[in-house]
Amino acid sequence: MKESKSVHRQHLHRGQRVALATILFLLLLPLARGQEPTITPNYRDADIRQIIEAVGEVTGKNFIVDPRITAKVTMLSSTPMSPDAFYEAFLSILQVNGYIATTTGNIVKIVPDASARQYSGLLTTDGAAADDIVTQVVQVQNIGAAQLVPILRPLIPQYGHLAAHPGSNMLIISDRASNVDRMLRIIRRIDQANDDEIEVIRLEHASAAEVVRVLTALTQAPRADGVPVTTSLISDARTNSVLIGGDKTERLRLRALIAHLDTPLEDGGDTQVRYLQFADAEELSTKLQQHFTQQAAEGAVSAPNLSGDVSVWADTQTNAIIVNAPPKMMRSLMSIVDKLDIRRAQVLVEAIIVEVIADRTSELGVTWAVDDGSSNNPVAVTNFPSSGPGVVQLGAALGGDGTTGDVSSLIGEGITVGVGRISDNGVSFAAILNALQGDADTNIISTPSIVTTDNEEASLNVGQEVPFVTGSFSNTGGVGGAVNPFQTIQREQVGVKLTITPQINEGGDSLMLKISQEISNIASSAAGAVDLITNERIIETTVIVEDGEILVLGGLMEDVLRESEQKVPILGSIPILGALFRTQKSDLVKTNLMIFIRPKILRDTAQTRFETNTKYNAITEALQGDRIQLMPGAVRPSLPPIESYRNPPTNLAPENDGPDKQ
Repeated sequence: MKESKSVHRQHLHRGQRVALATILFLLLLPLARGQEPTITPNYRDADIRQIIEAVGEVTGKNFIVDPRITAKVTMLSSTPMSPDAFYEAFLSILQVNGYIATTTGNIVKIVPDASARQYSGLLTTDGAAADDIVTQVVQVQNIGAAQLVPILRPLIPQYGHLAAHPGSNMLIISDRASNVDRMLRIIRRIDQANDDEIEVIRLEHASAAEVVRVLTALTQAPRADGVPVTTSLISDARTNSVLIGGDKTERLRLRALIAHLDTPLEDGGDTQVRYLQFADAEELSTKLQQHFTQQAAEGAVSAPNLSGDVSVWADTQTNAIIVNAPPKMMRSLMSIVDKLDIRRAQVLVEAIIVEVIADRTSELGVTWAVDDGSSNNPVAVTNFPSSGPGVVQLGAALGGDGTTGDVSSLIGEGITVGVGRISDNGVSFAAILNALQGDADTNIISTPSIVTTDNEEASLNVGQEVPFVTGSFSNTGGVGGAVNPFQTIQREQVGVKLTITPQINEGGDSLMLKISQEISNIASSAAGAVDLITNERIIETTVIVEDGEILVLGGLMEDVLRESEQKVPILGSIPILGALFRTQKSDLVKTNLMIFIRPKILRDTAQTRFETNTKYNAITEALQGDRIQLMPGAVRPSLPPIESYRNPPTNLAPENDGPDKQ
């Protein structure tokens, strides 16, 4: 086995020597003829180290090869190449395979791209080959070097390096010489000085805010030549000035427009009509009139400014205010209107109400009576009114003559079991057992939601009116029985009431909510009472909640246990037999109630549309649930897609199907 390896190594060395001899022959042949040496390399799946050795022989360079350099290379050429061109082609081969050559003195190190930045390279692209590693320091003159880093970073390969030094406003670039040259050309084109300045133009007659609004709409229009507009306009309300920044030519054009707009109003032209978009004209006009009247009364406004009294009134049909005031007062008033006539954010408030009530009751009681037959009065009897009708009540209903009356009203709740023996002679006895066990569960989950504007109170009331009998009357004085019987009924509303006033804070990330929450419902009773029982929970509070977060407003967790026992003294305490002399009743009521709130700010149309779509789709899915078909062929009610409401058909005219249709 060792002999075969040595033979293979000898053949490999022999092949390398033949290749090198061929290259030397091709190089020396032009020299013998007085020409520049050339080489026509042809390699197929050759080891890259063989090519490195051949390049070293041809160019006379000394190479140090990193142990990680391994690759199979194919290099074909149909025309002769000079040694310099052969070296450039060799550098391209290294680049394709992820390697790089760095020069240090007379030594060329061949290392992977990832390690290139760790080795020293050239400090300028002058005289460097296209694939040589170059580290260039670039001084930036007119813009911040740090601003160029995110722009140029995508143009630097992974093995390259780009960094900014803010202190000296320099860029450090490490990459191949060809790419560094390209980066320098890009930097020179970006690093241009401009003559942008800020001009301050003070207005005498027009409102600075209104002029900026008009000119901003004009400058934001796209230009026909596609050149981006870089002009900026800002108004200063305190000095009634306009600040202009941008190109010198654009500033000159805007100054001319401002001069035309800043003209005094004509005589009798101190009246303006302002159409409001969001504010209420009648309410706003009243407040503005009060504001300027108060200023005049306190002397905050000088008399010349009030020549021709300030008058503000509203036109409700067009939601506009009509203002008559001197120019300076007009500017002040319009600046107030600009700040008040804005679109306010809306708030979606969702409440989550969870209530779980478990009611358990148990009753067990025995009543009995014994008569020895010698008298009409019983010898012994037990009676516990709290356990319901017993032997005494049943005996009273039967009557003294032995006839049986209506005893249906004496049948208690649960089960009633009676045993006994009635005899004219001898001992008579009777016993009644009453037993009742009741379970009642009430689970309520309500999620009322409401949308309102910032700082506007909104109410939601969802429920039903339940009748409660408060009294009855019947007149039995007539011959035929009751005359004009009637009952008095009072109706009370049961359901969910939500009243809320949201206030968005200055940062716009949280809200202060003034909440009044009332929940009332009909509760199930384990005792089986005929009268209705209503539960009522009311919360009134003011809380601060983050936008989109859920906050618990309050709740109740209550366990109520009631146990009652009635018994005959001493006898009721006897084990086992004592059950004949007592009655017991137990009630257990557990109440779990929690109320949560979740507000969400709807800042724009997109958020409003998203929340609307969510609620609309939820109710659409609820309508599509499985239901019992009582009417075959009937169409189940459904909602059309919401987009059909937002984009209604434009042609709503009915088709003409009559004889005149053409």
